[in-house]
Amino acid sequence: MNVDLAKLAEIDDALKDENTAHLMIDVDKVVSKRSIKGIRIETKEIKDGVKVKLDIAPNTVIKKPVHLCFGSTKENILQKIKMSIHIGKNAKVSFFSHCIFPKGNAKHIMDAKISIDENASYSYIEKHIHSFDAKVKIKSMAKVKVAKNAKYVTEFELIQGRAGNVEIDYEAEGGENSVIEMTTKASGWKDDIIKVKEDAVLKEKSRGALKSRIAVRENAQAEIYNKIVALEAYARGHVDCKEIIKGNAKAIAIPVVEVRHPKAHVTHEAAIGSVDKKQLETLMARGLGEEEATELIIEGLLK
Repeated sequence: MNVDLAKLAEIDDALKDENTAHLMIDVDKVVSKRSIKGIRIETKEIKDGVKVKLDIAPNTVIKKPVHLCFGSTKENILQKIKMSIHIGKNAKVSFFSHCIFPKGNAKHIMDAKISIDENASYSYIEKHIHSFDAKVKIKSMAKVKVAKNAKYVTEFELIQGRAGNVEIDYEAEGGENSVIEMTTKASGWKDDIIKVKEDAVLKEKSRGALKSRIAVRENAQAEIYNKIVALEAYARGHVDCKEIIKGNAKAIAIPVVEVRHPKAHVTHEAAIGSVDKKQLETLMARGLGEEEATELIIEGLLK
């Protein structure tokens, strides 16, 4: 087992727990995995990566989060993860994924296909940990099918270390009375580039929310493209994007809403700018310097 990866992800206890399913991959090697009752984890090592198949049996409730850990403590690596996830009817599961890249010239490509059957619930929290000294390339793609009465919740977080060059491309389609929630939180420095593209398609009585919280400083750039399409009656959606820029940073937000039925309703809001002046003055009046106060406000945005 890669002890360094486990320590950086702070998941030692989860890996030792026989009642917690987990999977740890170092570049293209499966170093540790555990399936438990109701969840099957299959892996196949390929060139520069691993194919992963996760299957949650129908009517199964996985009480403890499934822990995933991808990455490497080495330099000059390429990691490709091809993920297939199937959540059976009436099943419920949550995942906690850590992606660890503390060294330079690392590239991580995630290509996921996810299907969530009727009445099932799936949540996935993906937390990246990078170094401030390393520039990492991340490309994360997912195509998601959410069946009738099912729920899909995902959160991508990259606020530790430099973002590097990040591309996120998620597409989700919800069935009748389904729920789709996608949240992205990212922080960029120096010449980092952050690109986020999230699409949600809603059918009758389904609900969707796309939320982005981005901070870019120095010469970093961010481009956020969020789109919700409401196809049928009583679909409800909201796009919410907030970006803070500092120094010579640049940010673009493109919220798109498309409604194809008179009884559907989708809203959006986007805000880009520097930190709130009133908040800044309040913190500085309490003894904080401008730089420290600014970072505290940014930290609050990204929580």
